[in-house]
Amino acid sequence: MTVLAYEIMTPSIKAVPQSWTMERLARFLTDNEITGSPVTDENGEIVGIATLKDITEFRWNATRNGFDSRLTPEEEQEARRLRMAIFEEMGKVPVEVRDIMTPIVLSVDEQTPVSKIADVMMEEHLHRIFVTSNDKITGIITTYDMLKLIADKDLTKRCADDV
Repeated sequence: MTVLAYEIMTPSIKAVPQSWTMERLARFLTDNEITGSPVTDENGEIVGIATLKDITEFRWNATRNGFDSRLTPEEEQEARRLRMAIFEEMGKVPVEVRDIMTPIVLSVDEQTPVSKIADVMMEEHLHRIFVTSNDKITGIITTYDMLKLIADKDLTKRCADDV
């Protein structure tokens, strides 16, 4: 018997508004011991996902670029100084979640076999995927949920029988 999405999904989703600041998002993720969260618009509709990786990439990109290798040491030092000055100024204006989130939201139906979900997550390099029923998000499956599947002998056997 095939294991389906609804059997392993986490039904409670901790979403954040797109208007939150990046700092508030970082605090929220840390306080809830999670690495990512769905992002909602003013109507409560999910419009994307924001993760610790998004925060890190934003910070990294603000201080680095791909052109440094073509610069002389003096030009590289000046470019770094300018980037840091710009980054400092950007810090005065709060960066919102909408500015750093990934707007693409992939999902699977509650009736999707777990083996198919694993394929999608590996193909797309995802750590989380939303679960839907009648086009409404009803849960989320994370890599942690997939690990729990392996830890449950009965579910593991059902998955093995499905192959």
